[in-house]
Order: sequence, then structure tokens, then C-alpha cells
Amino acid sequence: MPGTSTHINLFDLDHAGLREFFASIGEKPFRAEQVLKWVYHHGQTDFEGMTNLSADLRARLGEIAVLEPPRVLSEQTSRDGTVKWLMGFGGGNAIETVYIPEPNRGTLCISSQVGCALNCTFCSTGAQGFSRNLTTGEIIGQVWQAARALGHERNGRRRITNVVLMGMGEPLLNFDAVLPALSLLRDDLGFGLAARRVTLSTAGLVPGIDRLRDAIDVALAVSLHAPEDDLREQLVPLNRKYPIAELMAACQRYVSDKHKRSVTFEYTLIDGMNDHPEHARKLVKLLRRVPSKLNLIPFNPFPGTRFRCSPPERIRAFQEIVMAGGLIATVRKTRGDDIDAACGQLAGRVLDRTRRSERLRAAAGSAQ
Repeated sequence: MPGTSTHINLFDLDHAGLREFFASIGEKPFRAEQVLKWVYHHGQTDFEGMTNLSADLRARLGEIAVLEPPRVLSEQTSRDGTVKWLMGFGGGNAIETVYIPEPNRGTLCISSQVGCALNCTFCSTGAQGFSRNLTTGEIIGQVWQAARALGHERNGRRRITNVVLMGMGEPLLNFDAVLPALSLLRDDLGFGLAARRVTLSTAGLVPGIDRLRDAIDVALAVSLHAPEDDLREQLVPLNRKYPIAELMAACQRYVSDKHKRSVTFEYTLIDGMNDHPEHARKLVKLLRRVPSKLNLIPFNPFPGTRFRCSPPERIRAFQEIVMAGGLIATVRKTRGDDIDAACGQLAGRVLDRTRRSERLRAAAGSAQ
């Protein structure tokens, strides 16, 4: 992990946390605003470069604190301009962060855990198993590193206009670290992003959705992938604990807040699994009462998977049915698949404490 046992990593602190930190060392809390501007507006991580702090304070910070983002281990650029970074945290673990450029926006997809504990069957990240949660500094540090690499300017050329927690991990299972990172993304002294430009994606952790609603104003995306419980349990095992009816009720509560406009439902189309006209019609009935948008995602294959992507004509037919039923539905364009940066392909490097990846390799070997 960044820093040492005797040094606090200031990337782990949001605005309120940084004010508390300075008060705890006998300094005026407004020092937090000065440091935030240096770090997130000017990209400065060397205390000596923070010239509006006194020499004594700069020296003291050097003794008790660090500003250490994750280390960039490698960078790959796709033929379509998508960029993927492998970022390491020590101990052999690493996660992947992806930047997707478009004509009018630049979206950064960040991770919240090393691996994922939920074991969704169609996701490469889930197949890697789970190692640990990321710290706040390791989450927001991905954005800081990407901004530096891209030449993003907080008050100038904004290369990063949207941030989505759709990378490795289930963000709501790491709520206490994710929330300060969301706060820094929203804070004017941080990255200053509007609520609709920060999206948290969940597999359907109902208590976490309610907790998020009460804590901060950000956009919500839900990985749905099936319109009925039996099928969804095969794809998203979390559905056994929080079935679709409970999930839809939580989504209704989320958008009941006047600031929360709609929920984006993500639906990965898998050949012969969840892509029939019947599934589309059931999806219309399920979602028509929730202010929502539907994001249809062609399945992106990864080594060892038994699933295939739905044919293009079936994807188009599925989209036509749900749109005729009154839903707003778009088909996500596959980006970065040549560098395994597409949705569901992120793998990173996980020291798997669950031994799931070991079991999957053994099962694949015995099936040959």
C-alpha cells in the first residue's frame, strides 16, 4: 500500500478529512484548501513545491505525511484511442484503469477493488478472484495518474469529463473508501465534476444503494443482465441475496430524491442466454415504472469463458423491442477490445485470496 506505517497518505483524505488532519496537528483547517488546490488543480505531490505553505509546515508534512498515488506499471493504447493503465499497489497486486475518448467527452473507468468477490459468471474480473479493497487514495489516485498522463487541466483542457466506477470490483462493498473518493471527484477543490458526470455501477447491493442515496449525489448504474430471478441468479449470484423485486424497489427509492434523475441499467447480451424477444418484453415490463435508461452491452469474450456475444441482428432486434415498449435504449460501442480494455475484460493482477481463479483453471483443465 502507498506510504509507510508512520506516514499518512493525504490522497486518502477528502476535503473534510484533510481539514480534520490539519486541525489535529495544530494547524489552521484552511491549509486543507491550499493543499487540495496544489494536488488536484496543479498536480503537485511534492510538499516543497507548495509555496504558499510556510517552510516549517512543508518540513513537518515531509516528516509525517506523503502524497503517493498508485504506480503506473504499464500503458497500452488501442487502435481506437482507448488507453489502459496497469496500476500497482505493492504486494504483487495491480488493477486496470481505462480512458475512453469520444468527440464530446472523455470517460475514465476506475476500479474500487483488486479483483471482485461477486463471481459474476460472464465477467473476466470475477474470474480472477478477489484480493482486497482499495484505499481512498488508491481509488482517487487512478484519476490523478490518468489526468497527469493525458495532460488534463482542471481549469483548462479537460481531457477527463466523466468518471465511472465500472472497473474492477463492486464499489458498494468498499463503501467507506469509495465515498471520500466520490467526494473528491465532486469537490470544486478536487476534480470538480457535476453529479451526472460521476457514475457508480453496482451489481445490486441493495443496502449500499440506500446508503449511497443518503450520502452523496452521483449517478447510479445497475448491472441487471436479466429480467427474471432464475436467469439473473445464473449470471449474477448476488441476486440470490437481493432478488430483482428488492433491487427495483431500491432503485425507485434512489430516484425518489429530486436530485437523482434516473438509473442506468446495464444489460450484457449473451448469445442464447438472455437475448430472446421474450427477455426484451419482460425487460420492458420490469423497467417501465423506474425512471431509467438501458445500456445494451455486446458481450466481450475473454480466455476461458463459455459465453459468446449475441449476433448483431439479434442485438438490433432486442433494442427495437425495448424501444417500442417505451424504454430509452442504446447499444454500447465496444471500445479497446484489442487491448482487453472493453467492458467485462479487465483482469489486472490479483493475488486471489478466494482461490476462485485456481478452481476455474482446474475445472477448465479437467474439461479438456
